Amino acid sequence: MCGICGFVSLKGIGEDSGPVLEAMTQVMTHRGPDDYGFYHDSYAALGFRRLSIIDLKGGRQPFTSENGRYRAVFNGEIYNFQALRRELQAKGHLFRTQTDGEVIIHLYEDLGENCVKKLRGMFTLAIWDTLEKKLFLARDRFGIKPLYYTLSGDMLIFASEAKALLQHPSVEAKLNQAALPHYLTFQYFPDPETAFAGIYRLRPAHHLTLDRKGLNIQKYWHLRFRPDYSKDLNYYVDMADHLLQEAVRLHMISDVPRGAFLSSGIDSSNIVALLNRLEDVSTYSVGCEGGKYDELPQARKTAAFLGTKHKEVRIGAGEYWDNLAKITWYQDEPVADPSAVALFFVARLAAAEVKVVLSGEGADEVFGGYDIYREPAAVAPLQGLPGPLKQLLGRASRKLPEGFKGKNYLRRGTTLLEQRYFGNALIFSEEEKAALLNREIYGRGWDPPTVVTAPYYKQSLRYDDTTRMQHLDFFTWMPGDILAKADRMTMAHSLELRVPYLDHVLFEFAATIPPRYKIRKGMTKYILRQAAARYLPDEITRRPKLGFPVPIALWIRDYYKDHLRELFHSRAARTYFNPPQLEHLLNLHCQGQGDYGRKLWTAAIFILWHSIYFKS
Repeated sequence: MCGICGFVSLKGIGEDSGPVLEAMTQVMTHRGPDDYGFYHDSYAALGFRRLSIIDLKGGRQPFTSENGRYRAVFNGEIYNFQALRRELQAKGHLFRTQTDGEVIIHLYEDLGENCVKKLRGMFTLAIWDTLEKKLFLARDRFGIKPLYYTLSGDMLIFASEAKALLQHPSVEAKLNQAALPHYLTFQYFPDPETAFAGIYRLRPAHHLTLDRKGLNIQKYWHLRFRPDYSKDLNYYVDMADHLLQEAVRLHMISDVPRGAFLSSGIDSSNIVALLNRLEDVSTYSVGCEGGKYDELPQARKTAAFLGTKHKEVRIGAGEYWDNLAKITWYQDEPVADPSAVALFFVARLAAAEVKVVLSGEGADEVFGGYDIYREPAAVAPLQGLPGPLKQLLGRASRKLPEGFKGKNYLRRGTTLLEQRYFGNALIFSEEEKAALLNREIYGRGWDPPTVVTAPYYKQSLRYDDTTRMQHLDFFTWMPGDILAKADRMTMAHSLELRVPYLDHVLFEFAATIPPRYKIRKGMTKYILRQAAARYLPDEITRRPKLGFPVPIALWIRDYYKDHLRELFHSRAARTYFNPPQLEHLLNLHCQGQGDYGRKLWTAAIFILWHSIYFKS
């Protein structure tokens, strides 16, 4: 795992590129504290920070091709690199190291841009062709690893983190005001936009080229669901078990100690169970004081059942808040998921002992595990009503008071999927945004969240509603929230996180599972649970998902209200929001007149992030 960065201009980058490149890499030292490297010529500069995982003494980057034509930097892990290496050696390629990353530059020599299609793993990479004066950037299929870029005149600048881009003198930190309303919907800035104006994320499964013909971005892999109704239940359970075992085995490749995160749920428990069959496992869990749900006792039971070497950490409201500013800096952008902070603490715990952890991210998207995926079946009676009657009930639902039993069911049941589901988080409605946003800036309105989601819904027209929700989450919720917080919070402690459920071979199988086997007998991700039942007792395989829960609503009420009140009267709050509305929501929440915890937290995280990245 590493941090990469660089900049390219076909008109020349100037003679002062060295100190700039060093500053860009230095700010990402946490991504790679073990080593660093640079490459410069008249047109390109590449920088690298290394977290040594494979071939600890070798493997320095940037890599150089055998003929010296290509230079490359790479972040991630290629799990099929040994097989690729043998293929390339059979063709006559000579290797200087034992690392996984070196296969990339040789593959590029043979296949050009198509090299990424052969990679099985998580990655971002940059390859500079010194002869053709061509830059090639690529990001893995699911967006496990981040890659930011920006254009400044004729110069393209890229890095694993946005804060590295900000070290370049041509890049000025400016808020992406147009996308702020999207943040208030999703609790993150959705791809390809970022919180910074003019800075973009390369989308998952895309590559970018810059050469004399200009800038070109293309998709190299398509995420498709192809349900196969010809197979029976046992086939899907057997295949899920087989491919998960293979994915875990591949994700174990390293020359350093490994461990695993362990929550109370089936996702991480199954990973640990499979890992435990191959080696002794160290597991790590986190809990929060005062919450309604505590994962630690159940995680402890799972660890005892599997016989792992288990450690846990429990965090309180004070420690959580005291670390929040530092955590927000590591995040690069505001991501208002409270569990991100919990991940920071469990990653710190693990990093004291290991350099690699396996985790359960992606299981819900791959196997259909979120409880919200039950909704299409629940609202089907209302969705089947005649149009005029649905409209009447929809209007009636809007007139019912908040908290009225059945109001939300009526609203959702009379609304088209494309208009009601924006991913796992829907923080502020459009009406609530109108009350919250500063009218001097947003008085003429803003793009609705459907601008983000409509292209994905268009792609999924042939799917059933549950699969359409699953499909959308792969492009929004998973890269924007789940994977973003997992990468940033582990890399903050120089810890490599691996996600076996997001092996693309496993996904391509799971995409063939018919809808009737995704949710069955009242259980989500039924196939995964049945496969895991071969190694775990029913008590574990049937547990509901919690996912490192944080009692943020309680903590706001009991500990943070004064902190939030201070944030809500800051300059950033006055600039972009309506502070009296924030004060009103805070008072309602603290008086017990509603749970506005996630809304308040979303606003607070943005304001805190703004104060860190826009200090002037």
